Amino acid sequence: MLQSLSIRDFVIVDKLDLDFQSGFTVLTGETGAGKSILVDALSLALGARGEGGVTRAGTDKAEIHAHFDLRNNAEAMAWLEAQEISHEDEELLLRRVIYADGRTRAFINGMPATMQQLKELGECLVDIYSQNAHHSLLKVATQRQILDTFGGLGGLASEVAEKYKVWRHLHELRVELEQNAAAYADELAELRDRVRELEQLAFTQDEWDVLQQEHVKLSNGASLIAGGEACVGWLNEGEHSALSLLAKVQHQLSDMHTYDASLGEALESLDSGMIQLQETGRFLNRYVQRVDLDPVRLGEVEARMQAIHSAARKFRTRAEQLPSLLSVWHERVSELAAVEDDGALAEQEQQALKQYIELAQTLSDGRKKAATRLDERITSQMQVLSLRGGLFKVELTPQAGTVNGLEQVEFLVSGHAGVSPRPLNKVVSGGELSRISLAIRVVTARQGSVPTMIFDEVDVGIGGGVAEVVGNLLAQLGEQRQVLVITHLPQVAALGVHHLCVSKSQISGQTLSTIARLDKAERVEEVARMLGGIEITDTTRQHAQEMLAK
Repeated sequence: MLQSLSIRDFVIVDKLDLDFQSGFTVLTGETGAGKSILVDALSLALGARGEGGVTRAGTDKAEIHAHFDLRNNAEAMAWLEAQEISHEDEELLLRRVIYADGRTRAFINGMPATMQQLKELGECLVDIYSQNAHHSLLKVATQRQILDTFGGLGGLASEVAEKYKVWRHLHELRVELEQNAAAYADELAELRDRVRELEQLAFTQDEWDVLQQEHVKLSNGASLIAGGEACVGWLNEGEHSALSLLAKVQHQLSDMHTYDASLGEALESLDSGMIQLQETGRFLNRYVQRVDLDPVRLGEVEARMQAIHSAARKFRTRAEQLPSLLSVWHERVSELAAVEDDGALAEQEQQALKQYIELAQTLSDGRKKAATRLDERITSQMQVLSLRGGLFKVELTPQAGTVNGLEQVEFLVSGHAGVSPRPLNKVVSGGELSRISLAIRVVTARQGSVPTMIFDEVDVGIGGGVAEVVGNLLAQLGEQRQVLVITHLPQVAALGVHHLCVSKSQISGQTLSTIARLDKAERVEEVARMLGGIEITDTTRQHAQEMLAK
């Protein structure tokens, strides 16, 4: 669960350190005070795309730290282990830094991370539902995803999508090859000739490296012999050779050492150096004798290199790239040959289609079962949310196979008894959409495993007795998960186990937003403000006390 959130220089927040508890927490405050800043900051810590202008005026960067307790979150722990990121004491620290010039950096437990990594990990930690979620609910893609998530079919749906892509690729390849059979036959014949030529050349990258080294050595054999002999002469031969001169130095030092023992170190160093020079001389003697002046072998190497260069020029590539070019041609020959090979590609296509259909049918069966359960549970919640007689139904319309399966998923609703269900985007008002959306979120959340849920003013358009029902539903969720609700409804705020309040003030000419935890008396004042507006009366306070007590 989310344990703490620290924000520095973010929008109109100077410094904020906030601790969170398990259960149901409400966040309230006057309009424009900055209630959604907390959600925006947390979203950035979870990998949301950073927008320009989020740094507080006059600062060079904004910084956000989100601290999580990962106990009982096996999914997040497994992700960290797969990424080889340490997670001592089952704790997690996400850090996001956004600079005024638009640059951004991210860290997971102190290690640099990408936005994609933050996003993947964030999906295991927090679910955020905003007002925009109501409108996304009208999209068929969102409805399909909700059904699959509710039915535990997300993994299967991904497999179906992959199988479809494999089949589609093979299908398009077969059609393309059949439509261009003559051209591809010519291409295949030419490629086979080229492959045959390169296979006869039998050239590898390792051989090219060896040839180049051998050519350099054979081409410079005479120079190597002459140089080696000269070095041997300078070391060993003649009165003025290096070893002869060093022998004189050695003799002189030995005499001096008789009178001054401190010269022993210099004498030992000289003795060691002379031994190494003698070894060098013997090595060079052996080397000069081994160097081979072999014009025949040199001609063979040059002929081989010329053949390789000729092939590279012919096929317009570099010599060292010939082996990889041959590999590419082999793959293309296999594709083109499949057309000639008595329908081999068509067989592969049919096999891929069969695998897709079998898996997609399994997905369809799972969707039918999940749809029945979802129908019942959301319809039941609609009655609780003052949509009595209303009906929710998941319609599965068969369709030709697509990347999403064998059916189109669409949510149908009727707000009253006796009315036939119609697509969600055609029948509901704003208030009804809010209630249906909440019903869906409450039902599906119980199926999920994400430990923290945040609702950002999702109760907009709801009032009266329904608001209290909504609050009770959210409170029930809070018994199972960590739930944070940003709300403008006093009926919801009164049901929170914990209460945070956002306020805005002028400090040194700057508008700053702060968040404070309210005690019992402060909660009465805040709920009274939500009930009665700017002027709070004793009657309003009494009403607030009654709501909190209940």
